[in-house]
Amino acid sequence: MKRYAICGISNRALNMFIKPLLTTFATDNCIVGLLDGDPLRFEVCKQQYPELAVTPIFRPGDFEQMIQETKPDAIIVAGRDDTHVDYIVLGLKYDLEVITEKPMVTTMVDANRVLTAEKLSKGKVVVTFNYRYSPIHRKIKEFIQKGHIGRVTSIDLNWTIDTYHGASYFKRWNRQRDFSGGLSIHKSSHHFDLVNWWIDQNPVQVFAIGDRHYYGENGEHNPSKKDGRHCESCAERQKCSYHMRWSSRGSSTKVKDDHLLESLENTNLYTDYRPDACIFDSGIDIEDTYAAVVKYDQGALLSYSVNFSAPYEGYRLAINGTKGRIETTEYHEPSRIPFPIPMQQTIDYFPLFGSKEIIHVVHTEGGHGGGDPLLLEDLFLGPDPAREYEILAGAKAGAYSIAVGEGVWRSCVENKPYDIKRIDV
Repeated sequence: MKRYAICGISNRALNMFIKPLLTTFATDNCIVGLLDGDPLRFEVCKQQYPELAVTPIFRPGDFEQMIQETKPDAIIVAGRDDTHVDYIVLGLKYDLEVITEKPMVTTMVDANRVLTAEKLSKGKVVVTFNYRYSPIHRKIKEFIQKGHIGRVTSIDLNWTIDTYHGASYFKRWNRQRDFSGGLSIHKSSHHFDLVNWWIDQNPVQVFAIGDRHYYGENGEHNPSKKDGRHCESCAERQKCSYHMRWSSRGSSTKVKDDHLLESLENTNLYTDYRPDACIFDSGIDIEDTYAAVVKYDQGALLSYSVNFSAPYEGYRLAINGTKGRIETTEYHEPSRIPFPIPMQQTIDYFPLFGSKEIIHVVHTEGGHGGGDPLLLEDLFLGPDPAREYEILAGAKAGAYSIAVGEGVWRSCVENKPYDIKRIDV
């Protein structure tokens, strides 16, 4: 029986890790400890999962006590982004397997702390980049690996986050760089990891421009410049385009958040924290729009953009190589898109000297494009022995995704290219 301790009782921890450990993978795994900085989160967890009613609970300063008393084989790190590094490093100190939610950490200083700790440990770090596992993304990896487009020369990736999802980051702790590293790390590390993994090249330089166009006190749709408002109690919510896009005058004042548990929406979820702060507060210090160019060590170039206040959600991708090109477009959350979209995502293949082919992929159920169930199998059953390539990410991959994300932000601030140091492990 493999023993797990959970560090950070976030919604991701509750849904992504605790639930499957108590159900699908319960035969060979168990949860022996819960750790969080907010005592109310233990109540939320145990209300959701009565099976954990007598599971020991610990505060952040009690990490080593938790290890000694519960003797876990592994820890799962899923709290606020800035808390990851300390738990990862301490877990490695005790030679544990450390499974961490992305982003692994929020700065390259902390990434290097993790890399150093792992070198000195018998344990290892696994970063849960679930986007790697979606059927489309795996097919792209396989297609490139088999040489169908030759040596990769350039990538165009344009990501849009709709006003429902995008605004949620500016209501919660993510809007503070000290907590999240900014969205070039918290969110875009997902995207940068995909590219790094697809093309199997290491990023060496970033140049980027970014700004805050939609959120914060100068947001064009701000009803008035007032701090301290909250969506649920705001007297101006009917003047707020972001609120009214997803609500009506006659609907409940309770603001739905796609990152919170619906089954607990009438429960106080946190102590001294509300996840519905106004998206137009003056204290917001992260960007909502980026455009970046990334150079890789084998010559590939990435052109990347992301917008966190778009009319719909999804991405457009093109990868060019010496033998051809592939293209694909994803529309995310169809129920939130106000126009017809294709029934299923496909991949278009354009040989350099031939006719176009359309690749249809077998799609699977589950979160993150069907990737979550396969990731969980690799985590809790071991990597699939039939797979011909590595997909489960380690600390090096986690660090390179952080390096690009931090490089994007630093390049924006310094208005010059940012060089990425080689990571040797």
